[in-house]
Parts: sequence; structure tokens; C-alpha cells
Amino acid sequence: MKSTRLAVFVALLSLTLAPQAGAGTISYLLRTPTAAQAQTVCQRYNLRLVGNLGHPDVFLVQASDALSPDVLKQWVKNDSDVENLEVNRHANVVETAPLPGAYIPSLPITDYVTDGKLTQLYGTTAWAGYVQQPAMNLTNAVSAIQQNLIGTGTVVAVIDTGIDAGNPILGPVVVSGYDFTRNAAGLASDLADVDPATAAALQQRSVAVLDPYSVVQLNSYSSAFLEQRTVAVLDPYNLPAFLGHGTMVAGLVHLVAPGAQIMPLKAFRADGSSTLSNIVQAIYYATDNGANVINMSFEMPQISDELVRAINYANRNGVICVASTGNDGQRTFVYPAGLSGVIGVASVSQDNLASSFTNYGKDLVSVATVGEGLVTTYFGSHYAAVWGTSFSSGLVAGAAADLLTASDNHTRHQLMFNDVQRALANGNPSCSPDGSLGAGCLDFFQAMHYIHDIRVPVRHHY
Repeated sequence: MKSTRLAVFVALLSLTLAPQAGAGTISYLLRTPTAAQAQTVCQRYNLRLVGNLGHPDVFLVQASDALSPDVLKQWVKNDSDVENLEVNRHANVVETAPLPGAYIPSLPITDYVTDGKLTQLYGTTAWAGYVQQPAMNLTNAVSAIQQNLIGTGTVVAVIDTGIDAGNPILGPVVVSGYDFTRNAAGLASDLADVDPATAAALQQRSVAVLDPYSVVQLNSYSSAFLEQRTVAVLDPYNLPAFLGHGTMVAGLVHLVAPGAQIMPLKAFRADGSSTLSNIVQAIYYATDNGANVINMSFEMPQISDELVRAINYANRNGVICVASTGNDGQRTFVYPAGLSGVIGVASVSQDNLASSFTNYGKDLVSVATVGEGLVTTYFGSHYAAVWGTSFSSGLVAGAAADLLTASDNHTRHQLMFNDVQRALANGNPSCSPDGSLGAGCLDFFQAMHYIHDIRVPVRHHY
């Protein structure tokens, strides 16, 4: 099925995806059975067909903004060629809202992350403050790695701003992905969103980790540790606020699943913005190109039929979907975390207390994990300190990859979303006594034991 879908995806891309809708237009997601019917619908209602969105019956179309979306939807309501039509809404990474009442210190919160010691992480040399940070013990991730459950043989797709494949820690595990903001295949990175001089400065590899260095606050949720020589040639105040967000999320996926490959799917610009069409395309692409896990560190306040449909497609093909619950500090509902086929991840402190910024609610959150004061990868050989549910989600996505390797090759592909979700629900319930943080705090040890207990028997054929 996947090879067929890929062929269809490539063929339909020959329609050539145009840039995002400019001034004077509104873009829509149109579901209709065939490309020919899509053309017919466009002619009927004076729309422009932009391109296919990675599934044979979903298309991006544009209309003049002089035509009200409500009027257009009324026109197509009884059209047998139109199965669904919805506005191509905007989405943002979850850290775009200010962090409520939070303070990001100039250094990480523990002493050992400031001493520059190096250690090994599966063949690469890394800062001890990254490899040995408290979250590894708080989640019992160390026990998984000690049992060599490191995500080997899995692919985690990260739908985000892109990933820096030049990072020496991430480089060996990053595989080709796609940049949906530019319609280009390859090692998608958000360094393409800045000028070449800035990109070159950020990709410099330091000789000594953090010696000497400066702390550059990127936004209210993250600070980067950059050499003074790098800062000297940058204008940090003009850096896009979410430049490197995908690299930071990927660093936490890799931390707990160092054997997994990571697929960068750039659906977001470095300012943290995206559209529903980019996200839907990315989910279909991940599913059809070998992803086992999809991480989605973004939120939308309204449900989307096409987003639901894309997630359902991923689930049917055995892909585990993980998403952040958002940073509004509210009992609320956001998407995709709130969908039934998605593991919604909330944030807790390093004391396993609900973060002041995390969204919560029994119907939104599946599990919670550390989302404060995490150390992760940044451009080049740099690191960053981060706060937010985006980063909690990255840890859980890595955990899902590890759980898939807790079974042998025969049974891995028989594990379904519900199996992994139930495994993750075997955590520490003390941080969620009222259920507002789902099953409680992530515990790798308990989750692994659950997977071992439900091993699907190998089917012998005679």
C-alpha cells in the first residue's frame, strides 16, 4: 500500500504546489474523489487548483477573498463532487504564547550541566549536561537504554520547523524528509529561513563545549548556549523567534531513542507559523514514507475534518501519533492532541508537579512528562535550555519508538496505537490524582513491562 501511495503522491505533485495564498485570496482544502473532479469543481466555482495534498482525494484550492467562505460552503453543500471543503487555517508551534509567570534562568538549573564535561551517546560525543540530565532518571529512560531499547529500526517523523542535519549528534540519524514550505525534498532545515551569514555562524562547531559561551534567549521558552565568537557575528534580536524549534524537539527524541532515525518534515516557518494544508501533507508523507512515530509539537484551537482523516490514515497504517497539549495554562481542548488517535502530552516540573503553563484535562492529556529546564540540541554543536509541552512531546515520541523495539521484529508491526497508549498509561499516577494530566507521569520501566506482557504471539504459517 505504501509504495502505491508514494507513487500517487509523486505523480500528483506534478500539479506543482504554488506558494501560500497571497493577498486577495483564501485557500481551502477540498476533498473530491479524483483530480479530474477537482478541476471540474474549480471551474464550476471559479477556484484555482493549487495542488494535491499527498492523498489522492485531497487538494489545495484558492478563491478570491471577495467570496465569503460561508457563501462558498453553502454553494458546494449539495454538490456531489465535493465531499468536504474547509478553510486552510493557520497553526502555530505551542510556544508562541508568552510563558505565564515563568522565569528562564541564564543557566540550566543543575551544577553539572555547566562544567563542559563530555560523554558518549551511542557513537557520538555529547555534553554530559544533555546526556545525563535529570529527566533521564525522572522518567526511568535510563532503564530502557540499559536494556538496549533505543528505538533501533524505527523512524520518528518530526513535523516542525525543520532539523539541522549538520548537528554532530543528530546528523548520523537524520534521514531525508520534506520541506512543505518550499515544496522541496531532502534534509529540511529552518536555516533556509535566515540569511547565509547567520546560517553559517550558527553551524559553526565549537572546539570546547561551552567554553567560553554566552546565553542567548531566543523566546520566552528557550535559551541557546552560543560561543562568544558566534554571538559576535549575530544579531540575536533579529533571529526568528522559533528558529531551531524542530532541532530542539528532535534532540529530545534522540536523547531517549538514540537508535531511531529522525525524519524532518518542515511544515512550519522559523517564526512558528504554518497552515493546515502543510500539516495534512506532512502526516500523509510521514505515513507513506516509513515513519513509525509522528511527533506534532503544535496546536490548533478548532477541529479539522481533514486533520482527523489524516490522523486516522496514519493510525490504520500502524503509525503512533504524539502531540503536545499546548501552553495556555488552561483546562481546554486543542488539536491534534485532543483527537482519539493521538497521545496528548502535558508538561510537569522536575518535581513531577504540573507546569504552570501546561494545558490539562482528562479528555486532552494522555500522559505527562518533564517539560521544564530540559537541555537539548541546537544548531551546529550548540545546545539550548527549553521549557514547554513541545519538548515533553519529544520525550514521549522517543519513548514510543523505544516501546516498539521492546518487541521483536515479528510482533512490532502488530502493535497498534492503543497498545502503546496503554503502555504509556502505566506511569506514575501521583502527579495526576484527579486525572487532569491523564494517566500521570511517564515511566519507561512500567511501560516496557506492559509491552512485554502483551507481546502478540507470532503467527506460524504451515
